Amino acid sequence: MSSPETPRGPVDSSRVPRFAGPATFARLPRLDEVGRADVAVVGVPFDAGVSYRPGARFGGNAIREASRLLRPYNPAQDASPFALAQVADGGDIAVNPFDIHEAVETVEAAADELLATGARLMTLGGDHTIALPLLRSVAKRHGPVALLHFDAHLDTWDTYFGAEYTHGTPFRRAVEEGILDTSALSHVGTRGPLYGKKDLDDDAKMGFGIVTSADVMRRGVDEVADQLRQRIGDRPLYVSVDIDCLDPAHAPGTGTPEAGGMTSRELLEILRGLASCNLVSADVVEVAPAYDHAEITSVAASHTAYELTTLMSRRIAEDRPK
Repeated sequence: MSSPETPRGPVDSSRVPRFAGPATFARLPRLDEVGRADVAVVGVPFDAGVSYRPGARFGGNAIREASRLLRPYNPAQDASPFALAQVADGGDIAVNPFDIHEAVETVEAAADELLATGARLMTLGGDHTIALPLLRSVAKRHGPVALLHFDAHLDTWDTYFGAEYTHGTPFRRAVEEGILDTSALSHVGTRGPLYGKKDLDDDAKMGFGIVTSADVMRRGVDEVADQLRQRIGDRPLYVSVDIDCLDPAHAPGTGTPEAGGMTSRELLEILRGLASCNLVSADVVEVAPAYDHAEITSVAASHTAYELTTLMSRRIAEDRPK
């Protein structure tokens, strides 16, 4: 927070067992309990844009449940994110499950309202369709933003069955609308069969660089993170994480799994390598708990959101007037 107030942190797990009480993200206070937040964690229970297995509408709450085990100090980043900034759970953005256009408009309007308070957003999806309205909203405040997109897929296709808004099209729409900084666009973790080589040609014309999951394995996370930092610079950065960037061994609970993905350790280490970047908002999407086993996917997603939240909290604390 911009004032010197001490942020209100999570419920004390030495006094209240982790499995007790409401499942807010990381057991943090609700947004209505603290008034405003530097980082607002919000869910978007929407999956009408999926092309294969549905179920991501339940992803946000599954991530919240899995986040009960998160603790307030992040040793990997040497930071206590919930002490550096006020982080609060803003609940869910209720969207129309039968009308994609209306849902997209609702997400954008809700994001506008939250960002207008000065908060950064940590959004829990939901399917990847929601990245487009979130990017629209973020670009209104920051101008065209750098995008770091973790995904098995490109999500730059034109249409599915004639539909312009789906979970496979958000970043083509975002490029067309001029809300992305096309000098700083990257996919990480892509792999698997495509419809044709034109998919890659179109993607390159939009300005995307690609780091495949095989590249991460061969080159290592430090080299990949360094390359991404150089590409991003100090531009306002939006990070969008489709949990299917992880191998199905690490994230079985997702709608369009692809063999040969990254490990959860690789994803977390790359994110930690972005500590110098100006992360303005982020999302974690496509967690479909009906296909999960022992909360493997939800746990990976909750830790991913935790690392992203830590990055934002650190930047907020660094930018705060001394």
